[in-house]
Amino acid sequence: MAALLMPRRNKGMRTRLGCLSHKSDSCSDFTAILPDKPNRALKRLSTEEATRWADSFDVLLSHKYGVAAFRAFLKTEFSEENLEFWLACEEFKKTRSTAKLVSKAHRIFEEFVDVQAPREVNIDFQTREATRKNMEEPSLTCFDQAQGKVHSLMEKDSYPRFLRSKMYLDLLSQSQRRLS
Repeated sequence: MAALLMPRRNKGMRTRLGCLSHKSDSCSDFTAILPDKPNRALKRLSTEEATRWADSFDVLLSHKYGVAAFRAFLKTEFSEENLEFWLACEEFKKTRSTAKLVSKAHRIFEEFVDVQAPREVNIDFQTREATRKNMEEPSLTCFDQAQGKVHSLMEKDSYPRFLRSKMYLDLLSQSQRRLS
């Protein structure tokens, strides 16, 4: 069994180690992963929008460039699995087909929640077990408890660091310079 899991774990490790050469807290790294072409995206991103990300974590998550910037920041901290899990849960809640719901639920569980999952999120034992039990009959709410824990962790831990990061401050500065 361990031999079967090894390639998945090694792939994750290679991905994380590959990030070491890209680890930076600069805005130039952020622009490389923007949803659109970086220059066009930065031109469309207003200072007001970027400033509003500091209003609340949910405001940040509701803006596609906010999510992109936060993802880039989390990659520098090697914790992007938290955001990826949260986004996967949001997408999962839009599932309408029962057959797809079950397969998507198991894929999310195996990728993020199960012990030793390739991109395992940091949740407590009780939450992990409650989610495992929910997998017996997956529903649109089967990840709510785990998603809530991960959201809370990001909001209390990663989000404040993001707002203080050079990446975010550079982004604000860049958008303000465009106005001058």
